[in-house]
Amino acid sequence: MENNYVIGVDFGSDSSRAVVVDTETGKTVGSGTAFYSRWKKGLYQHPEQGIFRQHPLDYLEAIESCILEALKPLGPRERSRVLGIGIDTTGSTPAPVNREGTPLALLEEFAEDENAMFYLWKDHSAFAEAEEVNEAFRHGSGTDYTKYQGNYCAEWYWAKILHAVRTDQRIREAAYTWEEHSDWMVGVMCGETRPDHIFHGACAAGHKAYWHSEWGGLPAKEVLEKLDPYLVQVRERYGNAPQPAVVKAGNLCPEWAKRLGLSTDVVISGSSFDAHAGAVGAGIREKTLICTMGTSAVDMIVEKAENLEGKDIKRFCGQAENSILPDLVGVETGQAAFGDIFAWFKKLLMWPLDNLKEELDPETFRKIRKTMDKRMLVDLQKGAEALPDEPFPVSLDWFNGRRYPDTDDFQKALIGGLRLGMEPPYVYRALVFGAVCGMKRIVAGFEEQGIEIHNVTAVGGISKKSEYVMQMMADVLGKEVAIVDADQTCALGAAIYAAVGSGAYGDVSQASAHLAAKEIRRFVPRKERHDFYMKHYAEYIQLAEFGDNWKI
Repeated sequence: MENNYVIGVDFGSDSSRAVVVDTETGKTVGSGTAFYSRWKKGLYQHPEQGIFRQHPLDYLEAIESCILEALKPLGPRERSRVLGIGIDTTGSTPAPVNREGTPLALLEEFAEDENAMFYLWKDHSAFAEAEEVNEAFRHGSGTDYTKYQGNYCAEWYWAKILHAVRTDQRIREAAYTWEEHSDWMVGVMCGETRPDHIFHGACAAGHKAYWHSEWGGLPAKEVLEKLDPYLVQVRERYGNAPQPAVVKAGNLCPEWAKRLGLSTDVVISGSSFDAHAGAVGAGIREKTLICTMGTSAVDMIVEKAENLEGKDIKRFCGQAENSILPDLVGVETGQAAFGDIFAWFKKLLMWPLDNLKEELDPETFRKIRKTMDKRMLVDLQKGAEALPDEPFPVSLDWFNGRRYPDTDDFQKALIGGLRLGMEPPYVYRALVFGAVCGMKRIVAGFEEQGIEIHNVTAVGGISKKSEYVMQMMADVLGKEVAIVDADQTCALGAAIYAAVGSGAYGDVSQASAHLAAKEIRRFVPRKERHDFYMKHYAEYIQLAEFGDNWKI
């Protein structure tokens, strides 16, 4: 019997990745990566202002390139047996579009207008608007629209739209409405991007646009109108109700079938966000916490709606119906910085060398910097492992704001307990401990609300690269932490959605049993280290309480 295949595409912050998966064996038979050429040049981003925009052409070029690369191992006959394509993206990453669903940046008059592009998830230009949205959603009517999501964030849908139309009259007048990157890419593949007809994924709708069955859809017209009448226009033009990512959104349109060398019989499954697809790729199920550890950390669980009734979990980033698995509520929280913390410290220590660039000959500088870049975190880890238990400085992990408890983009990090005799490994250990304590606080928050966590699975680069971080995580949590074998967990999750959407499997549970990443290692907590760390975890909580009240 000939095997069938599905494709999963994961759009990250700087590149897109595609995997081709055999639906019978679960083996990844091809993969491809494509970087966004404009983004790689540093275009449309102003970090000092919190502005990060991406051109839609980067996405269109990248998806074609990475899929074609992933398909190279397959011959014509095998390509004819590709059943479906699943897509995940970052989010909330919306863009202003015209009546046809074309992002304004694809129109000649807006081609280089940053405000006409996609607003990348980490674009924080809508700080002020987020506070207004939060106030309106909480107190603007008899309904508390933050009930299931907690504080509204500058990274999310309504805040970004409000900021854009307030600051740019041309965009306000030209934008018929706005579409999430995840929905738009699915629409592009299906050949249907018109706002009234486009597929809406439950993930983006529930977590970022605050769609919920309790209030029958998006937040009420009168609440949005108090913020800006333009938001009512977006609400009224939202079109189709959101659906789970396993639902068939359509078939591959003729244009893209030709570009990719595939059949128009290929099914395009619904849209998702990257971390949520990654949870599926890692085999998420009830009572299992999936920790996606990259530049930031995203933690997810799924629960039956009835098990969440009466539980106050609004201090987490949010919960949304069908956002990860159909018929279950996806609960999302996390840390706004994780791997970025260690990258920041590395950059800090590299500053003196970078400052000497003009004083050294280019070849000497290149060799020294390459060596330091390669060894810095490795040497810091070795140094930290060799340290005595005391003294033990502690850090607060809010380097990019706080997601839990209660989203607050204005919060800042702290380090306490430093002395003059301490060298960089002490600080590095404090940073790792602070990051892991942030995760411990999340787990404790779930358990305080009666949400059981029996299993913890970690995915992402850090889970494979740093035994030091992972062992400390197991010790601090007091739980075993499983590591799964997948370099592209998010793309794999998108492929699993495609396997269900195309009918290769009846549901995600069946598909995951065959296709999800398999465990390759398990970190077991050491009781004596757990007891030791809990003493200092109490200090972390004290530091967090201080930081929460120290506004600068």
